Amino acid sequence: MAGHGKGARGMMPGEKAKDFKGTMANLIRYLKRYLPAIVMVMLFAVGSTVFSILGPRILGTATTELFNGIIAQLTGTGSINFSAVARILVFLGVIYLVSAALSYIQGFIMTKVSTEISYGMRRDISQKINRLPLSYFDRVSHGEVLSRITNDVDTVTQTLNQSMTQIVTSVTQFIGVLVMMLTISPLMTLVALCILPLSLVIVRSVVKRSQPFFQKQQAYIGEINGHVEEMYGGHLVVTAFNGEQDSLRTFNEINDRLYDVSWKSQFLSGMMMPLMNFVGNIGYVGICVLGGFLSLRGAITVGNIQAFIQYVRNFTQPIQQIANISNVLQQTAAAAERVFGFLDETEEEPDPENALPPDMIKGEVAFAHVHFGYTPEKTIINDFSAIIRPGQKVAVVGPTGAGKTTIVKLLMRFYDVNSGAVLLDGLDVRQFARNDLRGSFGMVLQDTWLYNGSIMENIRYGRLDASDEEVIAAAKAAQIDHYVRTLPQGYDTILNEEASNISQGQKQLLTIARTIISEPKILIFDEATSSVDTRTELSIKRAMDHLMEGRTSFIIAHRLSTIRDADVILVMKDGDIVETGRHEELLAKGGFYSELYKSQFADVG
Repeated sequence: MAGHGKGARGMMPGEKAKDFKGTMANLIRYLKRYLPAIVMVMLFAVGSTVFSILGPRILGTATTELFNGIIAQLTGTGSINFSAVARILVFLGVIYLVSAALSYIQGFIMTKVSTEISYGMRRDISQKINRLPLSYFDRVSHGEVLSRITNDVDTVTQTLNQSMTQIVTSVTQFIGVLVMMLTISPLMTLVALCILPLSLVIVRSVVKRSQPFFQKQQAYIGEINGHVEEMYGGHLVVTAFNGEQDSLRTFNEINDRLYDVSWKSQFLSGMMMPLMNFVGNIGYVGICVLGGFLSLRGAITVGNIQAFIQYVRNFTQPIQQIANISNVLQQTAAAAERVFGFLDETEEEPDPENALPPDMIKGEVAFAHVHFGYTPEKTIINDFSAIIRPGQKVAVVGPTGAGKTTIVKLLMRFYDVNSGAVLLDGLDVRQFARNDLRGSFGMVLQDTWLYNGSIMENIRYGRLDASDEEVIAAAKAAQIDHYVRTLPQGYDTILNEEASNISQGQKQLLTIARTIISEPKILIFDEATSSVDTRTELSIKRAMDHLMEGRTSFIIAHRLSTIRDADVILVMKDGDIVETGRHEELLAKGGFYSELYKSQFADVG
């Protein structure tokens, strides 16, 4: 299963189930933890079905008793024994009541089990997301991952809730009814069995034709979810570039394909019932004719004919149910395969068993002959080496694509180097647990991230056990306290999902406050002031200066005017450090940094 987690686009349109048997085996193994409850459900389902199967035979006894009584009255040899009929009907009522009670209990238990399975699958997927490398999300859209958690898990759990017990009851009913029919009349049973081959041909034919369409349906649902999520997330950009028509055209293309396969899958699976009813009616007519003939010869009682006719109806019903379930199982297999494919995706390398404690990190950073590429075919960092002393303010500059942000990702182990090493205080970052390592860093990015909650909660996200007083102190240090107090609800102001009810600069200051409260040992500012006006930039810079006091800091910037006071500037080009020094030194050299700086201030010259 490993490597099959490509999401909706990974399952190519028209592709059949990759491994139906293997997927169902995986599902059975996954359900082992719920085995006692499932066994109990099966026992109750079997008991409920057995009691319901006894009903027609007992009712046939009552019919025979009434028929014989009527004949006795007509011939003057006796009368109807109403007390015997009443006893039979009371017993029949008890049988049906027990059957209903067992059915209710098994339904209650199965609903609870399926809900727990749904919860467990979503929990496993959520935990898996946190263990996946960032490279996975570079190639799979968020919408496709969300489709695993919603559509695919729902499909699996609904099948378990609705179809698992139905399979048991259908098989039990089929066997039980067959036994009861044989006890009534082997000859009539033989006639009834003649419809089985035709029924099986119909089932196999319909399932074979509908299965590929159910596969395509699951694939296109994931694809359309991914497109909608992407277009909604970038709605402002789409609108700004007049991309609505192009987005709508793409949506309609996917939606048309989804519509095409959906109606075909539903139409083919919907044909099952009419065809099975037609076959069942043919058998029903044959049974009625034969039963009448046997009754005239005295080979069978009227009550048994009535019971047998009921059993014939009940005999074809489980075949129809099993046929419908087979279609559902195909759809379930497709969904389960995507879920298990995701859960089998290659994870990040585990943390070392004897991980170093994070308090060993003081702030010295070294890159020792680092080579790295996002893909094996293309190396973008070539023999990168640098040493940063504790407390230094380091600026990383260079043109787009030089590898500036990649250096930060390697430092925090979002990715691991291909060769060489990244060292903290002389220790390889791979010797630390990822959570401990990342907890020692504070990041302020160009793209701010705030969630739907209060300002107080968003700042406290940096350290969840922080008190209200510490949150306010961090806001003051970040130069955002005054603004927050001007809001009607102050720190209780709720940010909407996109945090669009505050400005970009205010969002940036809130993220700095969040970083301040986390008390990091090393700071990273990735284009933190590139999307704000000059006045707001000054406020952010003051907050950054306060935060950087005594801490090793990395500043990635395109605006070279913002890093003039850096202790050391690393100038990168094509994955290499081409120059190192302070602002004045690099300008005096007249090299690549000088060219970058002059290009930004050419108009001033």
